[in-house]
Amino acid sequence: MQNQFRTVALLGLLSGLLIAISYWILGGSAGVITGIAIAAITNLVSWYQSDKIALAAYRARPISPQQAPGLYQMVKRLCDRAQLPMPALYLIPSRAANAFATGRDPEHAAVAVTEGILELLPEDELEGVIAHELTHVANRDTLTQAVAATIAGAISFLAQMASYGLWFSAPTSRDNRGGANPIGILLTVVLAPVAATIIQLAISRTREFSADAGSARMTGNPRALARALQRLESAARQAPMVGNPAFEPLLIVNAFSGQFMSGLFSSHPSTEARIEQLLKLERELPQSTKFSFGQ
Repeated sequence: MQNQFRTVALLGLLSGLLIAISYWILGGSAGVITGIAIAAITNLVSWYQSDKIALAAYRARPISPQQAPGLYQMVKRLCDRAQLPMPALYLIPSRAANAFATGRDPEHAAVAVTEGILELLPEDELEGVIAHELTHVANRDTLTQAVAATIAGAISFLAQMASYGLWFSAPTSRDNRGGANPIGILLTVVLAPVAATIIQLAISRTREFSADAGSARMTGNPRALARALQRLESAARQAPMVGNPAFEPLLIVNAFSGQFMSGLFSSHPSTEARIEQLLKLERELPQSTKFSFGQ
């Protein structure tokens, strides 16, 4: 419940930032109305197109039960256990080891895995990864992350437009009752994209802990996912995932590009923190026999 409240608060903050930026750039009620309209449009686009955009970004292609019978049986078994509809399965032609889920709800969900992760992980660890992604679907994190990414993208676009205005517009005098706010525009150009990115990544980190916990409960084997995360992090450092960085929060581990990433700008919690939580949950699981995802 605490993670769910935090996610809603961060999404509200992100939407509020978008409306504030529009107000600073355009000024007055027109700016507020424009900001609300942009937020509504971006959310609508996220609702209907986020899955197609994410799958296309990683060149994922659908796979049939005949092509991957073992994977289909595993996903079907986990879906039956969690009372979820069977998602569409996709294969990403990459030696990098990673996976993600996308879609606006459980009835329109897709799970994509790379060729590398199928080769790297033993069955119990792959099951933990798939259960993690299915928990994202069950908790509708896939939609939450898509909305966050789209709003953050809109903020960056507005900031870019504002920077063009600063460079190419002639200075004009404005009174205090209407029009654009020059200080607001300057803050938009310098700070807004950074703030939007930080909030978007904070949303992603919050949802990862919940998905790890859901996987542990679904499989009854938290240690398998903990081993998988260790293995995936090591593999990601050697063979980073190639794709649009805007979609990195969807992946199960950071798509390392070789440079140091501070916790503030990481799309995922540290692997050490995730493993610590999983091992803690392992000690608690025998006390409860009732399955639930948790939020």
